[in-house]
Amino acid sequence: MQLALCTWQEVEEYLGRRTGIIIPIGSVEQHGPNGLIGTDHLTAEAVAQGVGERLGCLVAPTLAYGMSQHHLGFAGSATLKPSTLMLVVRDVVQSLAVHGFRRFFFINGHGGNIASVTAAFDEVYAMRSLGEAGQPVRCRLSFWFGPRTRALTAALYGESEGGHATCSEVSLMQYCRPQAIKTAPMSPHLAPASGGFFDAADYRARFPDGRIGSAPSLASPEHGRQLYETAVEDMAEAYQAFLAC
Repeated sequence: MQLALCTWQEVEEYLGRRTGIIIPIGSVEQHGPNGLIGTDHLTAEAVAQGVGERLGCLVAPTLAYGMSQHHLGFAGSATLKPSTLMLVVRDVVQSLAVHGFRRFFFINGHGGNIASVTAAFDEVYAMRSLGEAGQPVRCRLSFWFGPRTRALTAALYGESEGGHATCSEVSLMQYCRPQAIKTAPMSPHLAPASGGFFDAADYRARFPDGRIGSAPSLASPEHGRQLYETAVEDMAEAYQAFLAC
């Protein structure tokens, strides 16, 4: 069930039975020579909607923009400041809580979101604990891949998976958006992975084609199908466990 495709009466009826909702969150950033700029929010959205269909739970509209300042050296990337992302997450949770939602399960596609999103959760909890405002809610952030998906990724790609513009996320996009499959030469085949990074200029200097430790030329739609099915299974289980806690 997609919140955006419901009427308010349907949402009200849903809240008479359930108080949980899934919120996909990702980013708008480069993903190497053959990865889509929308990869992080599109993967989270696809898996979230798969869980919604399987469990009959509501899925909110995707929060597409994330904290991606380090990717701004590549055309098309866009970012929210950490403080902005915190406010967006806080306001979405508190708005939905007004209506009776109490469990917020964020399915995430971007590692750069973790610090800001979890800090936003703490802001929500702090306001409640300090008696300032808010409802008694619980929030959780989970990547779209769980233990089964990580095991499958390791079996398919081993060390070629990498840390950014990964084989698994490119494969998932090739399955979910076959009309947008891209090909491009990559040299070296396996991107460098050593060293951290700071701002956007530093990232571009260290990883000139955008990849970190990955060989996404290994991606395929068939791998994406396997990853999608496994990820939906992982996230359905994780969501149900969250509701029970």
